[in-house]
Amino acid sequence: MQPKYKRILLKLSGESLAGSKSHGIDFDKVLEICRPIKQCADMGVQIGIVVGGGNFWRGRSSGKMDRTRADHMGMLATTINALGVADALEQLGVQVRVQTAIEMRQIAEPYIRNRAVRHMEKGRVVVFGCGTGNPFFSTDTAAALRAAEIDADIVLKATMVDGVYDSDPKTNPNAVKFDSLSFLDVLNRGLQVMDSTAASLCMDNHIPILVFSIDRPENIVKAVCGEPIGTIVKVVKED
Repeated sequence: MQPKYKRILLKLSGESLAGSKSHGIDFDKVLEICRPIKQCADMGVQIGIVVGGGNFWRGRSSGKMDRTRADHMGMLATTINALGVADALEQLGVQVRVQTAIEMRQIAEPYIRNRAVRHMEKGRVVVFGCGTGNPFFSTDTAAALRAAEIDADIVLKATMVDGVYDSDPKTNPNAVKFDSLSFLDVLNRGLQVMDSTAASLCMDNHIPILVFSIDRPENIVKAVCGEPIGTIVKVVKED
């Protein structure tokens, strides 16, 4: 198999790291997810990873807490996940660095764009924690921002569903899956790909998004090699 993309930004949800558990980290599941990441790295693909924190904390669900403080707690949750992913990759023999948007030098590098790119050029996987480092911005927006900053060819969003549908496939058995969409379709129809800030950022920087299921982690390799899985969102002429 030959990779289609030279440099990718992989967005992993916190929920995917919990596996069959409803909370926390299932390390066996993390290893399962990291094996195809190693396979992609071995093919020469340069990889950046943004991790969510929903398996530990969902601040938006608590209306009584100050939003800024709740978001800061979520950033710390992403750091736990980033360290877990890094440990799994290292156990598999992959060189990895964790960079966080909030400085915590004892456990991770501070995020520095040029250093992150240099790590990837040397074959190291870089895991980005703490989102953007700012409240009111999701980790999807962090993925779009980091993708733009490191000049990624594509954002690969590994989710709990196998693509983008016109309605919720969990509640509507007649929901229709899209193979491809434009960014304007996503924004105008309010489709659940990424939040509007993240989608707009990718659209403005002409970075496509591929949404696919992480239920089978080998889909990461298929996505990197350009196989027809999931839903691709891209800029088209009418955009």
